[in-house]
Amino acid sequence: MSSSSPPGRRRHVPLIVAVLLIAAVLLLAATGAVTLTRAGDRPHAPPGRTAYGAVDRPQAAAYPRTGSGSFATAAGDTDVRGDDGPLHRYRVAVERGAGQDPAAVAAAVDAALGDPRSWIGSGELRVQRVEDVDLADFTVYLATPDTSERMCAEGGLHTEGYTSCRLPGQVIINLARWMEAVPDYGAPVAVYRTYVINHEVGHEFGEWHETCPGPGLPAPVMQQQTYGLDGCVANPWPYLDGRRYAGEPVPGT
Repeated sequence: MSSSSPPGRRRHVPLIVAVLLIAAVLLLAATGAVTLTRAGDRPHAPPGRTAYGAVDRPQAAAYPRTGSGSFATAAGDTDVRGDDGPLHRYRVAVERGAGQDPAAVAAAVDAALGDPRSWIGSGELRVQRVEDVDLADFTVYLATPDTSERMCAEGGLHTEGYTSCRLPGQVIINLARWMEAVPDYGAPVAVYRTYVINHEVGHEFGEWHETCPGPGLPAPVMQQQTYGLDGCVANPWPYLDGRRYAGEPVPGT
């Protein structure tokens, strides 16, 4: 037999509980223990941080470890981006069987390299995507882990199927990192994708690796953020507030 409240009291209990809960929340808000926000409010980041929200660990994504070994080139050419300097033409190619649309990948690469916070922010170089391999100065490849490891190894770089790499004229991005980013990156996968594009293309433009300037500060784009942030905060851009943002260089890497 189930128990029941005495007649006349049953409907008053929820009201009393609700009043007590409201009073507790208002008291905590007054003391600063909790913060009441309106719908649509965005969190404010501490100085030197970016308010990406609660994105500590990207969810695992399904992707093949091995593809066909052949690549499909994104169609079409873009406008030239950048104000001045030598023009660097690039091509975007996606491994067949990787499950990714070349046009969509090319759009992400175009958005990263064509942003004024990217390398064109120096005012000393320009970029353009082209379809013709004979016109391209370098190619951005999106390859499955097995294929990217093989391609990188041909140039003497061993990524263990995990990291991306750059060889002369070849920016090779690992599909696994493209889909999952890295654990504890603290930013959406789209931010990591922008980082890895700008990082590897930075090598193509002659940039060295750099170190984290200090805890809580944005990570330089040439920091090896794939291996950890070392106390810095995820950052995909070489130029912040119109200025080159960098850490101490690590020569020879």
